[in-house]
Amino acid sequence: MGLSVVLLSGLVGYKLGTTDIKVKWDKYSPNVGVSSKLPPDNKSVDFSLFWNVWDEVQKKYVDKSKLDTQKMVYGAISGMVAAIGDPYTVFLPPKQNQETKDSLNGSFEGIGAQLGIKDNSIIVVAPLPDSPAEKAGIKTGDWVLKVDGKETTNWTLPEAVAKIRGPKGSNVTLNILHSGAQKPEDILIVRNTIVLKSVEWKVVSSTMSGTLRPAVYLKLTRFGDKTDPQWDLTVTDINNYLATASATADKSGQVAGVILDLRNNPGGYLAGAVYTGSEFLQSGVIVKQKSYTGEELTYSVNRPGKLLTVPLVVLVNQGTASAGEILAGALQVAKRAKVVGMQTFGKGSVQEAEDLPNGAGLHVTTAKWLLSNDVWVSGTGLTPDVKIENDDKQPEKDLQLEKAIQVLNAK
Repeated sequence: MGLSVVLLSGLVGYKLGTTDIKVKWDKYSPNVGVSSKLPPDNKSVDFSLFWNVWDEVQKKYVDKSKLDTQKMVYGAISGMVAAIGDPYTVFLPPKQNQETKDSLNGSFEGIGAQLGIKDNSIIVVAPLPDSPAEKAGIKTGDWVLKVDGKETTNWTLPEAVAKIRGPKGSNVTLNILHSGAQKPEDILIVRNTIVLKSVEWKVVSSTMSGTLRPAVYLKLTRFGDKTDPQWDLTVTDINNYLATASATADKSGQVAGVILDLRNNPGGYLAGAVYTGSEFLQSGVIVKQKSYTGEELTYSVNRPGKLLTVPLVVLVNQGTASAGEILAGALQVAKRAKVVGMQTFGKGSVQEAEDLPNGAGLHVTTAKWLLSNDVWVSGTGLTPDVKIENDDKQPEKDLQLEKAIQVLNAK
């Protein structure tokens, strides 16, 4: 059962044009100007059917105002890429390409929900904290059946994002089937500006026992353009706090360790997982990659970490995906941390991105990644060391966080 997230892991430069395709026109003359690049190889593709359909539509479609040739070209390319059957490999028209970049850059306008695909339907991986989606009652695992009355079956991720996003202050109505619910419901959401802060921290204490030492709670929501510098500033603050706490005469003021919360982290840049993983690991492999060329790459600890010895627990759930799974898995395999929570998303592939002419873009699955023990998590996800599920009937209680505090205190 395949799942895909809208934020992609391993976004690096990708060059097209190394393998071009010859076009066989069969003496056909379409009613449109054609710009083509003929390749220096012997491949041949018969495009006569394409141009037959193009010409029939241009001549006979009743409402000529609807015939936007640029949209038709983009649609044809999108269909070609979608025919591969990989929801991670997508063509992005200019608007969608820019929206994807804005998301990774940390700011966009919309409802604030990470989306995925399951069984050819749109599913919510996770609503963002304090987002319009979360405030409206959208939850992880919700099925998005319709957007403004239009059914989402067989939509691509970019198509879903394009329909749901929109300018601040505008409305969108999602027909939602909550996990375990019998009937769907319409939820009206007012879009807003979504500013994504990648890293946050605070000190947390047990709500169930006064004898447990508190912990430093470190929340990492994504691996985007601004994550690394935010991470560095946060770790510096944490180190300063830990140094002060350890110097106190009163042992009750000392913390049990650090809880790294990767719940609902959909991933982002693969390099970000390597960077943050190096904060906790002295040495060793963080992730392996097998590319389309057959080449095998190994990404190891690449810098001196500042949190190498502090006791560590990692929180994960169904919304932990891609680069989030890389980081959690690397720490688990190295026995650096206990992983607490629920089975993760299960995305084990890497996408590379290229900007195309006129602002369009292409994301292509070019590799799969494996943990240092050669385990591929695609479709299955990571299994926590300690499994525990939060109770939807008691949303005010974070049972997973409470268990993480207990595990730290048991070290």
